[in-house]
Amino acid sequence: MAKKEKPENRYKVLIERIFFSHWTKGATEFEFEREEIEAVAKELDIALPKNLGDIIYSFRFRVPLPDRILETQPEDLEWTIRGAGKAKYRFQLAKVTRIVPNPNLVSIAIPDATPELIRAYALGDEQALLAIVRYNRLIDTFLGLTTYSLQNHLRTTVKDIGQIEIDELYIGLDKHGCHYAIPVQAKGGKDQIGIVQIGQDLAFAAESFPNMRCRPIAAQFMGGGVVALFELTLEGDEVKVVEERHYKLVPADQLDQSAITNYRT
Repeated sequence: MAKKEKPENRYKVLIERIFFSHWTKGATEFEFEREEIEAVAKELDIALPKNLGDIIYSFRFRVPLPDRILETQPEDLEWTIRGAGKAKYRFQLAKVTRIVPNPNLVSIAIPDATPELIRAYALGDEQALLAIVRYNRLIDTFLGLTTYSLQNHLRTTVKDIGQIEIDELYIGLDKHGCHYAIPVQAKGGKDQIGIVQIGQDLAFAAESFPNMRCRPIAAQFMGGGVVALFELTLEGDEVKVVEERHYKLVPADQLDQSAITNYRT
């Protein structure tokens, strides 16, 4: 029996064909339309997934672009795929950015408030991570704000970008009465934090909540049950870390009292 082709391999063939049908030497950006995916798939007799957006999502956050595409990247730059309007995307070169947890950063112990029933039935890394962040009020602890989850897996559209998805959107309040829009992106498994989502989150907040301050957050699982939280921003065309903290959720009877004393300073 012939071995079934992995989705990633199908995706690579499709994106490579689309890329080289537009790219010219020296180009720094160019656009393509969603319908090209279907046209190329039909031409190459490739079965498409039910969710066409998974193809683009994969190369934005999960897997590298095909080697032939990577070979066209100038030094210190990398291709990103951004929304360019309704059913349109843009290949655009940007500075190489990797947001990964700092292995030398201390972990802060937090009494675990996650209901056991939720842990028992958590569906996948991303869902589990969002639930843990929510039940333990880690956004409040991290930002020093009072926050409330407004909606998770928010799918909406942003002018000049097109459809976007925010894993969870919080609304926050500080002691001065300032309101905050806090889009949270959760990354589990091989997914990576990238410039595309942070740029989309900021554009969404500016368009939908122009009177609020936007503080984009990324959450990522680390080994040993540690959750890394990042507050991010854009500086020019680069994603920058404003703050990073690691939280280790432990049963209350396993908290280190000497560590709690040290947290005072």
